[in-house]
Amino acid sequence: MASGLLRRAISRVPAASSAARVVVFRAHASEAQAQQVEPKATSNSTPKTFQIYRWNPDSPNKPELQDYEIDLKDCGPMILDALIKIKNEIDPTLTFRRSCREGICGSCAMNIDGRNGLACLTKIPPGGPTMITPLPHMFVIKDLVVDMTNFYNQYKSIEPWLKRKSPPETPGKEILQSKEDRKKLDGMYECILCACCSTSCPSYWWNPESYLGPAALLHANRWIMDSRDEYTKERLDAINDEFKLYRCHTILNCAKACPKGLNPGMQIQNIKKLELSS
Repeated sequence: MASGLLRRAISRVPAASSAARVVVFRAHASEAQAQQVEPKATSNSTPKTFQIYRWNPDSPNKPELQDYEIDLKDCGPMILDALIKIKNEIDPTLTFRRSCREGICGSCAMNIDGRNGLACLTKIPPGGPTMITPLPHMFVIKDLVVDMTNFYNQYKSIEPWLKRKSPPETPGKEILQSKEDRKKLDGMYECILCACCSTSCPSYWWNPESYLGPAALLHANRWIMDSRDEYTKERLDAINDEFKLYRCHTILNCAKACPKGLNPGMQIQNIKKLELSS
């Protein structure tokens, strides 16, 4: 009887080891399969649609919004990254301005989902489609490029440079100013002339040829407040006009639109106070 039990035990050993070998083989096979499938599972795409204003002056077609879909997994985080990806990989005819990509040059100013801003500083919003159009109430040259001629002419009209009536105390040396006088220029010298503020101002929409706009008036105050400049009265007289200055109704869209966090409306109010006291 004992020998019978022993034979039964011995006869079961190969079966158990065989099963064990099968289990081990299956475990390694499933692990290899998992390694092959895993990259596909983690590379899920994140599609995003951009509705971009398109208009070509050489084409008889009317302006239109054209849809472009890209994968955000293969794109940088900013609106400008998406525009560059669309131009490089989908539609090379898309036209827009860009330069520094660091919020310094102001070239990539445009209207994004109804708000003016710099494409290089505006993050791609999550969710549904994002609409990108040129700066509002400006003549469009092509697609997202607008004509800045009038804007720059208004900036030039306020004579944005240092004007002196007397020579420096030390010939050939810079004109010094105190730290307190230097602080008066904070909030004005940082302006990059992107035109986001002026093109968000309803008063500028209504009178673009006669009203100087928030950007030009901010720079006017920058030179009025500069202690080194000796033409303060002349500068105030030059802009003391019903349209050049007083079309500002302190709506303050300019402060909301400025990508540098400046407040042109406050600087315009300061000019008005100086006009009253002069």
